[in-house]
Amino acid sequence: MTTPEPPAAQPSEPAEQDRVFRSPLGIAGGVFLIVLAVVFGGDSIIRGEGRTPWLALATMIFVIPLIVAFTIRPAVYANNRRLRIRNPFRTIWLPWGTVADVRASYSSEAFTHAGGRYQLWAVPVSLRQRKRAARRAATASQDDPHGRTSSTADVRDSKARTAPADQTVADIRELAERFADSPEAQGEQRIRWAYEIIAPAVAGLVLLVILSATG
Repeated sequence: MTTPEPPAAQPSEPAEQDRVFRSPLGIAGGVFLIVLAVVFGGDSIIRGEGRTPWLALATMIFVIPLIVAFTIRPAVYANNRRLRIRNPFRTIWLPWGTVADVRASYSSEAFTHAGGRYQLWAVPVSLRQRKRAARRAATASQDDPHGRTSSTADVRDSKARTAPADQTVADIRELAERFADSPEAQGEQRIRWAYEIIAPAVAGLVLLVILSATG
């Protein structure tokens, strides 16, 4: 008698391509600062005398990773399974099932059901942009021929009248709500330290301390 084979396991739904949220202004500023550090540091290494080249080298090793950490590195990746937050010194993976809320007050933050709270460095909040968006919404409501006010849903929720950070947070919150109960979006949160940033920065700092102590 032939034993029937067990049914084949159903393949899991593949993850969608990540939506990436970053700060173009932060990236541009970071590249500019790195170029300055390389130009001035390189000049000191080539033309400096005595301990100057070593001090310049140690400073570059210490400073450039920090510039990368706070300007170029921050990013937020979202797909149908999880939210990945890449902050200056940590990367946090949050399956949508663990995300309780995403809010923006003075900073953008993701909250988990377990009580975790993680800042979204890649989505900086600008109070100036908020005020500008509020003025646009107020002006649009006054110009509305139907007499609707700024509290009307189609005026309040218009992307053209919402600060960029608030709109980004709203988009991420929508994804969290859409996939919160999806079987593919369950699991445990994970955190990884950015040793590729921390290690060279610490090495540069140690070298600076040694040079200063032996000078």
